[in-house]
Order: sequence, then structure tokens, then C-alpha cells
Amino acid sequence: MMSTIGVAPAVASETQDAAAPWNLYRPGQRRTFLFVLFLTGTSNYADRNVIGVLLEPIKAEFGVSDTMLGLLTGLAFAIFYVTVGLPIAWLADRGNRQKIIVWSITVWSIMTVLCGMAQNFWQLALARVGVGAGEAGAIPPAQSLIADYYPPEQRAGALGVYMMSSMAGYILGMVVGGWVAQHYGWREAFIVIGLPGLLLALAARFVLREPRLIPRFAVAPETAEDARVSIRRLLAKPAYRNIVYALVLYFLMAYGALVFTASFMIRVHGLTVAEAGGLFGAMSAVGAIVGNLGGGKIGDLLAKRDIAWLARFPGIALILALPLYVGAFAVGNLVLMAAISMVGGILLTGAVPAVFAAMHAVCGSKRRAMAVALAFFFANLIGLGIGPILAGAISDHFAAIYGPGEGLRYALMIMSLTFLPAGIFMLRAAKHLNADAED
Repeated sequence: MMSTIGVAPAVASETQDAAAPWNLYRPGQRRTFLFVLFLTGTSNYADRNVIGVLLEPIKAEFGVSDTMLGLLTGLAFAIFYVTVGLPIAWLADRGNRQKIIVWSITVWSIMTVLCGMAQNFWQLALARVGVGAGEAGAIPPAQSLIADYYPPEQRAGALGVYMMSSMAGYILGMVVGGWVAQHYGWREAFIVIGLPGLLLALAARFVLREPRLIPRFAVAPETAEDARVSIRRLLAKPAYRNIVYALVLYFLMAYGALVFTASFMIRVHGLTVAEAGGLFGAMSAVGAIVGNLGGGKIGDLLAKRDIAWLARFPGIALILALPLYVGAFAVGNLVLMAAISMVGGILLTGAVPAVFAAMHAVCGSKRRAMAVALAFFFANLIGLGIGPILAGAISDHFAAIYGPGEGLRYALMIMSLTFLPAGIFMLRAAKHLNADAED
């Protein structure tokens, strides 16, 4: 009797694994795919965020306000990102995700190079719109592929490695972009950051694999959901809705207001463009390595006890990050500011892998790319689109009273408050995660 009980689950597990797309690939192949996707994410975030270290020379050349700089870094990028993101996700849930990624890399790389050729503010803003349009096809298809390459018990760790590309891109954009801008000019920084993406597009074309090209893993037209049905079913889940609310608030600060961090270091602490880019890059590197890898592993371990921890863990981390960021922008010592920010960055980046693992736990296999794209639609339109503009407007308001450095300090401290409600929403998502879970 004991023998029968012990064997049956194993047979069922083997049958299930044989029918799973991740069974197609050896561990070494998975690591190779993940590495290429990591490089894709790095290029994505480098091209997106290099502008953060270039704001001061752009401001000086074109004579624009912080509010206009916020428009350039936020809404100009986000408007096409969110406009084309949902249709691309609809295609990614049905078709060849590898091809979508290859074409997306090509578009955003070319548009980043065109940013460096802009002769006025509005040409630069238009090129940034093009960068956003290209990058809309990067993250949802990539996460969808990772979910097919890795079994559920390894996903948070794999997503942690992939999410580390956001900070790697930050580092590349800030350090390399800052150095090139300091010695050759801000236009040359865009060109140097953008061109390597064209080589990466070739690597993605010849290295990545699409499991759906295997007939048994292809998405049959009769089983594919209509986009409206997918969106309706996602938004019907309380766990998913709370995760989206949390991401919107997270993006307001993490991908919105924090774009002004290098400017803060320049104005308040007297650093050069290259020094600010280097320091911020170093801080981001530590946060990325410790946060994403550690957070992904912690998420996997906690989820084995209770899947609700995939939402509970990042909720706690986001709430703890709030006093750290307020304190970092309040202190007058550069070394102390950098140290506190680095700890806050570890908490922020450590939360992200579990957030997306929680999303994949509830979205269902038919709508993985749509789930990510829909979340990014709101997070980028509101968080990334409005975050920099709101931070810039607050900075301009206080700058009129206290000066540009102190104005930016107050703006960043105020914007840090968004981490509290973001954490609360993730804790609310944790209460529904088990009930909303779907294969």
C-alpha cells in the first residue's frame, strides 16, 4: 500500500513534466537563453535610463525647466510604450515571442541613436517616443518566455536574474553615458549606448528558442483568448488588481522620480556629470546584485511554505524602503546619502522578482504576456509617465522658494511616500493569492 502511494505522484509528475515546455531544454540551454534575455533587458534599460545622467547638459543647452525634463523622461517615453504594449502582448500570447523581441531591440536601438542627433528639445522628445514604442515589445514577451523555459519552482529565481538587467542597464547608462557625456557630449552618449543593441538583436535572433514552434506547445486559435476576455479575467482577480495598484505607485518613485537622482547629486553635492553617473551606477550595481538575486531566492524559498509570501515579502520590503529613501535625501553628507540609498535600493530591487512571480502565479498560462503588459500599461502611463513630471513640478515649486538643489531634495522626499501605499497593496494581494492562483 505504501509503495502504491509513493509511486503514483511520481508518475503523474513525470507525465506533467513531459507535457511542459521547460522539459524541452537542458539546464545549460536555459542559462544561455536567460543570459541573452538578461542582455536584452540591459539594453532596454540602458537606452531608457541613460537620459537620467544627461538631464543637466540637456537643460543647459535647451534652457528648459525641470517640469519639461520630467515630460522628456516620463510621458514622452511612456505614451507610445503603453499605446503599443497591449497589442504586442496580444501577439506575444499567440505567436513567436522571439521575433517580437528581435524587432523591438532593433527599433529602440535605432531611436536611441536618433536621440543623439536631435537639434532641439521637441526632436529629442519625438525620438524618445520612438524609444518607448520599441521597448514596449521587450519585457512581456521575455517574461513569458522565461515562464516557459523554467518550471514554477524556479521562476522567481530566474526572474530575479532577468530583473537584475534593469539595474545593469541603469549602471551602463549612468556610468558609460555619464563618462561619454563628460568627455564628448550628451549626443554622443546616446549614440554609444544605442548602437550595441543592433548586435544584440542578431544574438537574440540566432540564440533564443520559441517553444511554440513545437506543434504540441503551439497556441491553437480555438484555445487562444480574445484580448478583452483576457483583460476582463485578469482584472476580476483581487490579487492581480492589487499587484497592479502597487506597481503603479512603485513606478511613480522607482522609475519616475528617481530619474532625478544624478541631478540631485550634481546640484546638492556638487558632483560632475561623470562622478554622479559613476556613483549612482555603483549604488545601483550593489542593489541589483544583492537585491534581485537575494530577493528571487528568498521569494522561491518562502513560496514553498505559502505562495502568499510572493506578495507578502515585497509588501514588507516596500514599506521598509520608505524611511530609508526619505532619510537618504534629507542628510547632507554624500557618503551617508549613498549608503542609505544603497540599502533602500536592495529592498526595492529585492521586491521585484517576487512581485512578478506573484503575477505569473495568478494570471494563467494563456495570458502571461497580457498580464505583464496590462500591468505595465498602468504602471508606465501613470507611474513612469506622470512620476517624473510630478517630481519636476514639485521641484520647480520649491526651487522658486529654496533654490534648485533644495527644491529637488523636497520633491524626492515627498515622492518617496508612495512606497507606503505600494507596500499595503502588496499585503492586500497576499490575502487573495492562494484563491486566485491559476496554472
